[in-house]
Amino acid sequence: MHIRTARWADKDRVAALIADALQPSPLAAWLAPDSAKRRQVLADVVGIWVEHAMFFGDIHLTDDLTAAAVGFHRYRPIPPPANYRTRLTDAAGGHADRFDLLDALLAEAQPTEPHYHLAFLAVRPDAQRAGRGAALLAHHRSRLDRIGLPSWTTVFAGGEHLLARHGYTPRPAITLPGGPALHPMECNAHRSSGMPINPSRLVDNRWQNFHV
Repeated sequence: MHIRTARWADKDRVAALIADALQPSPLAAWLAPDSAKRRQVLADVVGIWVEHAMFFGDIHLTDDLTAAAVGFHRYRPIPPPANYRTRLTDAAGGHADRFDLLDALLAEAQPTEPHYHLAFLAVRPDAQRAGRGAALLAHHRSRLDRIGLPSWTTVFAGGEHLLARHGYTPRPAITLPGGPALHPMECNAHRSSGMPINPSRLVDNRWQNFHV
């Protein structure tokens, strides 16, 4: 399958497919307990971060728009998404405090050294179990190896095996109050080039780590 870099015109579709993949998960139920509003809340909040990745990270997706990987290069501080507090409140409504708590817990667990933050790896439910997630991870790993940058991410219980096949090792779990456990994982890069890392190309971010 062909994997390409997302364009600006793809951002709404990327947010929608991540929301579709995330919606059945225990994390989604914890973030947005109102099932009638859950799908829209997820799409709107994820959309903020997909847009932000267009400026401060990268997005890769399959040509059929059924799977996507969204991430940020964490090296130096970057601004939050434009008007983030207002946009999060508008998107999440009464659930905004859940997203704030998730932000804080992830920030505590995230490494402090330069790394790539693989924020979302999602496959649309009707396209799962066909190798799309594995293909995106292999593509992701090859890019990181070229610049020698380690990666950090978080998965749901049961998702560790796929990440482990691509060189990730587990870190201590994060347990949400009254919610599911999330499992951080790290991957050290294997330099495939003698070219040095250019710090001006690496930026910093925080937040979501959903693999669905």
